[in-house]
Amino acid sequence: MPVPGGRLTHTDRRRIAAWLADGLGYAEIGRRLGRPTSTISREVERNGTPGDYSAEHAQQAAGDRARRRKPARPAASTIDAQPSAAVRGFVDRFATLLAATGLPRMTARVFVRLLTADADGLTAADLVRELQVSPASVSKSIGYLEAMELVVRQPDSGGRRQRYLIDDDVWLRAWQADTGAHGEIAIAAQQGIEIFGADTTPGARLAKMGQFFARLSEQMRGSRLAETLGYDALTVLAALVHARRPLDLSALAIALDWPRDRTIAALDAIQRQPAVADPFLLQAIGPTTYTLTTRPDRLSPAQREALEE
Repeated sequence: MPVPGGRLTHTDRRRIAAWLADGLGYAEIGRRLGRPTSTISREVERNGTPGDYSAEHAQQAAGDRARRRKPARPAASTIDAQPSAAVRGFVDRFATLLAATGLPRMTARVFVRLLTADADGLTAADLVRELQVSPASVSKSIGYLEAMELVVRQPDSGGRRQRYLIDDDVWLRAWQADTGAHGEIAIAAQQGIEIFGADTTPGARLAKMGQFFARLSEQMRGSRLAETLGYDALTVLAALVHARRPLDLSALAIALDWPRDRTIAALDAIQRQPAVADPFLLQAIGPTTYTLTTRPDRLSPAQREALEE
């Protein structure tokens, strides 16, 4: 199983392409590869859409990015340089703020020091010396940050050590990872409402939580759905409303005169961002059949009862 945070290989990307073509969602692909769902969604969004993801193109793009950020050999005069008192003070203050958000204190210190390092990053020995902590503490913190994909490693020009650095996409990755988690919480809340019932105490709590995290996910994503994919998602919703009955994937693709993978991509987009369908909820009936229902949290039990009379 791949190490969390390790880079995707060409073989991984070929598998992702094949599984996307089979209609698998990001969560299932991530499970099969032993990767976070956010890793798979970011890989696909960075290199296309579920309908046009190419393993060869993605591999070439990843190679180009790696070459652009390959660190240069640090000048000999800077190898043993210590950060200034101002830098040390900033690292400690900023780390304290990050620790208040839930990041372990030592991990926060390592992260901020890498954040404030030069483009070539720092080695583990540099971090041990500058932060005056044990090698084990640095190693544990680096592992934590790599698992969150906030730090990347590059071989030193001598090939005997690893250098750690923050790349240009770190904030985008952190933002997207949080967004993905919020969206998954919203989906899970909707599933809980269906289990407990919207008119129960647990159902009401889950409805409020689902609404909150769905709004948060959409606000953080902004316009993350590509314009074409967003249009396709709305077209699928219109088709299901117009049909007034469940449709299987093949029937939906035929009716829309779309390739199967385009239809899968649109359905997947709706499932990943349920707020796109608001006030409806896309519901799967079996592995490939879909229908629309009203979101259980949009109407209170009293409102539903009044409408049924």
